[in-house]
Amino acid sequence: MWTQTYTKKVKGLSVDQIWQVWTDVDQWNKWQDDVEFSKMQTEFKTGGTFAFHPKGGPKLTLELTEVEDKKNFVDLTRFPFAKMYDSHEIFEHGDEIELKCTLVIKGPLSFLWRKIVAEDVAKGIPRQLDALIKRAQEIYKQN
Repeated sequence: MWTQTYTKKVKGLSVDQIWQVWTDVDQWNKWQDDVEFSKMQTEFKTGGTFAFHPKGGPKLTLELTEVEDKKNFVDLTRFPFAKMYDSHEIFEHGDEIELKCTLVIKGPLSFLWRKIVAEDVAKGIPRQLDALIKRAQEIYKQN
């Protein structure tokens, strides 16, 4: 098993505002430069699925394995003999919001998929969180 975690703190945005941007899967390509398209196929809840096409990668179907409204969600990408879990969490600390993303890959071929996919995904998490914050600030007109 391999794990990588990244956290970012921000002021001036609410949990609701971040959650709305994070869970609007159909709009991810508007703020993530490495996403060709993403489209919810069901409701955004545990067991839900969405189509996901990273730029330069194959079209995938990801599953939401856990959703706790305005707190966290985990999406699952299945590879042959490995699974990658991408956890997204929000914590409120007074006037500050903490965003935490944790990438976990497990399975007999996790070492291979780590090198092929997971390490690049992990490297993009800081940029992704910055883009999430910028998108929420744009939508809610805050700096």
